[in-house]
Amino acid sequence: MFGDSLSAGYGIRQDAAWPSLLAERLKTKAPAYTVLNASISGETTAGGVSRLPPLLEKHKPAVVVIELGANDGLRGLPVGEMKKNLVTMTRAAKAAGAKVLLVRIELPPNYGAYARTVGDAFNEVAKAEKLPVPPFLLDQVASDRRLFQADGLHPVAEAQGRLLDNVWPALAPLLK
Repeated sequence: MFGDSLSAGYGIRQDAAWPSLLAERLKTKAPAYTVLNASISGETTAGGVSRLPPLLEKHKPAVVVIELGANDGLRGLPVGEMKKNLVTMTRAAKAAGAKVLLVRIELPPNYGAYARTVGDAFNEVAKAEKLPVPPFLLDQVASDRRLFQADGLHPVAEAQGRLLDNVWPALAPLLK
C-alpha cells in the first residue's frame, strides 16, 4: 500500500484504517498475501516517485496499490506532472515484477474544471498503462459529511470498511 493520509489512517486508530481492514480480509480471501502500508500523510506523487524504488527493492511486492494524488490536487499542482509521476510509479512497480492497482482520487466539486481534470487523469493513466479501471476511493463516502472527521478531508473509522469495499473489486483479481 503506497498512499497518503487516506491510506495512512490519519486521525484514527491504525487498526481501523482500511489497509488494516484489508490485511484482515486477506487472511481468509487470499492468505498468501500480507499488507505493508507504506503510506505517509501529506505525500504527493512527486514524493512517491522518490520513495517507491527503495521500497520495491527492499520488499519485492507482488502487488502495489498506489493511492496518491489527493495532495497534488488539493495544492493545485499541475495535473500533467501528477500524471507523469503516476506513470513513473506504475512502470517502476511493473519493472519490479509487481501488479499495480491505481486508486482514483477525486476533488470536491468546488475545484471546478480542475477537479474533473484530476479525476480524469487516473483513468487516462490506467488506460495507457493497461491497469484495471481505478475505483474512486471515497465513492459513497464523499457525499456524506457524517463520514468525515472535523477537517472535512479524512474519513472516520466507521467509513473505512466502505473504502476497502470500493477498492476490493479491482484488487481481488490481482491476487489470483
